[in-house]
Amino acid sequence: MNSMLKFGLITAVVIGSLAWLAMDGVSESMTYYVTLEELANLEDAVSKPIRVGGDVEPSSIVRRANQVEFTILQTEEGSEEVRRLDVVYTGTDPLPDTFRDNAQALCDGRLRTDGVFEARKIQAKCASKYESTPGEGAQPIYDTASAEPAK
Repeated sequence: MNSMLKFGLITAVVIGSLAWLAMDGVSESMTYYVTLEELANLEDAVSKPIRVGGDVEPSSIVRRANQVEFTILQTEEGSEEVRRLDVVYTGTDPLPDTFRDNAQALCDGRLRTDGVFEARKIQAKCASKYESTPGEGAQPIYDTASAEPAK
């Protein structure tokens, strides 16, 4: 075999391997965001990674040794129907400081066959939700009506 043919074959194998690894990594890390209504109607929900979101139900957070259990709620638009999903967090990362009752949470994981969502990653939505609106309730530090004009 001449050296150019060997070089061409090695290059093709390396490029092919890199392309295969890239495609495998993209498909493995891809998650679909679904609402709780869509999750209930999804036929192959157990087999694919999914992201769901909702408000953490008050008083539903239960911390155990290596997992956290809670329930998320989602109100359907245009109706007053509230959907619930039990979630078990088994990830290794610590939960965000903003994760608490009534917080909006995004959960990445898989739906188990028993209908419980097993989350590997939890994100609490932006903390600005808990901050006051700038200027809300602010009072002036002086009274402009009684201020004397400068001479």
